[in-house]
Amino acid sequence: MDWLERIAKLRQWSRNGTRAPHKPLLLLYALGRFQEDPDGDLRYSAVEQDLQRLLTEYGPPHRTTPAYPFHHLVGDGVWEVRTDRGPGSPGTGVRDLRETGATGRLAPELRSALRRDPDLLGRVARSLLDLHFPPSLHGELCEAVGLELDPVVTTVLPAARRQRDGRMRELVLTAYEYRCAFCGYDGRIGAVPVGLEAAHVRWWAFGGPDEAENGLCLCSLHHKLFDKGVLGVGDGHRVLVSQHFVGHSPAAREHVIALAGRPLVGPQPGARPVAAAHRDWHLREVFRGEPRPAAAG
Repeated sequence: MDWLERIAKLRQWSRNGTRAPHKPLLLLYALGRFQEDPDGDLRYSAVEQDLQRLLTEYGPPHRTTPAYPFHHLVGDGVWEVRTDRGPGSPGTGVRDLRETGATGRLAPELRSALRRDPDLLGRVARSLLDLHFPPSLHGELCEAVGLELDPVVTTVLPAARRQRDGRMRELVLTAYEYRCAFCGYDGRIGAVPVGLEAAHVRWWAFGGPDEAENGLCLCSLHHKLFDKGVLGVGDGHRVLVSQHFVGHSPAAREHVIALAGRPLVGPQPGARPVAAAHRDWHLREVFRGEPRPAAAG
């Protein structure tokens, strides 16, 4: 059985690029727990808060529940659920999952495969990360679910999976003249830029093309905040700052809150700005809450 192919074909609700990472997050969490204890189970009532935190931090902006993937992942052949009454899930009702002692774990065939092939866990985890989350979040997401991955592990994606365009970084950084589009940072060591990255506006995992009009040159800090939904790009190509962001230090005020309403730095004349469709996707699927009013002055 090709587990990577099965993982790549998880059935998820999708419409117009809507993010629904419920099942991938549950699987990553389960892999982290399997790595710690291959014989352990995940009782819903015991892990509900952990799963809710993951969905709140890495899921879509609208409120959702971990009961959905806990029940529905069974249909993908990689997960099983039992209750105090025996095999089978009681459904997606939170109360039912709690009161019946619903307990989940990786499917027996997958657990056996992970035991036979120690490298499989890393390949499956990398596939889930690559298919559903931007690279800027991979490291912290592994920490959040307790996964320790060998950095040399590479994932072989199914043949039908599109490949990234290695020219994306150079195209985007050139378009923005090697300056962060939010703060203007342009640090270098000699001729080599440092701390500057090409950020996808519409995530590559959700159909975002490797094109300059889907990219922003951002410093490492603002790239992370952009992918976490703290920052966005609004009408008139002005910076949006989420009202959910809280920071009282001078650094937080200067480097984040004060950005609200500022025009983007770039792109240079002749380069295409971020396309409206990609900006709209990010605001709908990543940006959290309402934007702050533009900073005074």
